[in-house]
Amino acid sequence: MIHYHGTPITPKVKLDGMKGKHLCVSFADRRNADWCIKNAQSVMWDNGAYTSYTKGKPFRKEKYIDWLDDKLYAANWAVIPDVIDGSVEDQKEMASDWPYPKHLSAIVWHMGLSLDWLREIIDTYPRFCFGSSGKYWKVGNPDWAERADQAWEIIDKSNARPWVHMMRGLKLSKKHWPFASADSTNVARHFKELKSQCPKEMSDRIDSVQPPIKFMSLGDKE
Repeated sequence: MIHYHGTPITPKVKLDGMKGKHLCVSFADRRNADWCIKNAQSVMWDNGAYTSYTKGKPFRKEKYIDWLDDKLYAANWAVIPDVIDGSVEDQKEMASDWPYPKHLSAIVWHMGLSLDWLREIIDTYPRFCFGSSGKYWKVGNPDWAERADQAWEIIDKSNARPWVHMMRGLKLSKKHWPFASADSTNVARHFKELKSQCPKEMSDRIDSVQPPIKFMSLGDKE
């Protein structure tokens, strides 16, 4: 699993310790964007739609697309705009005029939407994200875990072998779902509470934990 650590991280002297890490920059707070381009091993560009949703602000899709124009290359990739708590039709409409190559992009499968939509995504996109919403809002709880198992059964049987990213999911590294990558703002939010750790030390500890390389249901493990 590639561990994407969310930004911004302040003060800058602490951010400097994250050189060479995989980092996530949200369009909703892009203060560290230029630094990440120069210093990160790779950058995941998040659309910031969730932040806009929780703050009751409109998501500015066109500005996000324009902002990405010089940022998608090499190992960097971006989350396609999505609609929080929206329908399948909403997600398709939001993605319909996305101008960037699919291999540099990831659409979001909101776990409250249908498994048929998941199958369509698997057949269409080489990379996609799990988005936790609705009934499955709390990552890792029993309802969420049951839904994740259902999804991974489908992914595992697919010939497509997509890259699957877990939004807000670094805490799942110890679990049985073989996500290729995940992100979290845990380091940025909490390193100051742990006076014995700097962001690099905290991220090193998180990065050392890896999920299995192949899906195995809990029933199979038993």
